[in-house]
Amino acid sequence: MQCYFSRTSCELKSKTVSPSLTSLYNPQRTENMSLVPELKHSTIPLSNGLQIPILGLGTSHDGGYSHKAIVYALNECGVRHIDTAKRYGCEEDLGKAIKESGQERSELWLTNKLWPGNYGYRAAKKACLDSCSQMGVEYFDLYLMHWPESLSHGGSNREVRAETWRALEELYTEGVCRSIGVSNFLINHLEQLKEDCSVIPHVNQVEFHPYQQPTALMEYCAERGIVFEGYSPLAKGQVLSDPTVCHIAHKYRRTPAQICVRWSIQNGVVTIPKSTKKNRIQENCQVSQKTLIFSFFFIIEISVVARTVTSLSIKILNLIVEMSFLLIN
Repeated sequence: MQCYFSRTSCELKSKTVSPSLTSLYNPQRTENMSLVPELKHSTIPLSNGLQIPILGLGTSHDGGYSHKAIVYALNECGVRHIDTAKRYGCEEDLGKAIKESGQERSELWLTNKLWPGNYGYRAAKKACLDSCSQMGVEYFDLYLMHWPESLSHGGSNREVRAETWRALEELYTEGVCRSIGVSNFLINHLEQLKEDCSVIPHVNQVEFHPYQQPTALMEYCAERGIVFEGYSPLAKGQVLSDPTVCHIAHKYRRTPAQICVRWSIQNGVVTIPKSTKKNRIQENCQVSQKTLIFSFFFIIEISVVARTVTSLSIKILNLIVEMSFLLIN
């Protein structure tokens, strides 16, 4: 029996899939399926009423940007959420790709991040406006402070964060940034920001995947109306060869990447996978198809057992809520 199982280095013995699941799933039916209607309406509300797409496409430096991949994602996969950062050095190229795609700016969600070297009130405002100019846009849908640590001189990290956030608050009021947030901030950083400033961050973008689950931080954000956004959902590729993830992928005839991206989304996390490969972008996008209905919301419970200087011992517990896929016409 053919198995829709490709993006992993795992070697698994063939397992029998129940006839009922086999009859419900036909990979040929999903390969050419338009993704635009499904992705366009999969959003999470921010505290200011804006709707952020729950699945995005990340970019990065060191080969993490592809012009053709961006155009393909926008035009063929229905991606409407693009995440970038000043540090990545691809703002101008990204702007050209968006223009080439022909997509209306109002239909897109563009996230950019301010590098710590540009922290401080004046520097932050200038950097944001420069980034808008580089990308050829008048505003960003979401603008984030990239890290809590500052590379600027003239005060403590807390003082510089507060000064920088004041600039973001003004950019928000002026409409240059439709929403503002932070990235890689921990609870103590968020608490300080709450004490020092007026606007609570709309988003906190943090590394999130089966091996990295900051539960306390997620609960803190949820209680305060801060949307939790996760990057590196595949743990930089590590989960693709995890035996338990591979077993789950094999069982449900999906790829390990799809299992992890879907798991992230079903945890209520805005998920930002990165890829420059067209087939992988499409693969990641297919997890949000509304033509895929889950009989149960499935949660993969994961435990990091031991972490030492010389080794990382990770065990992933089995699926605790059984999941099945149902394709509908």
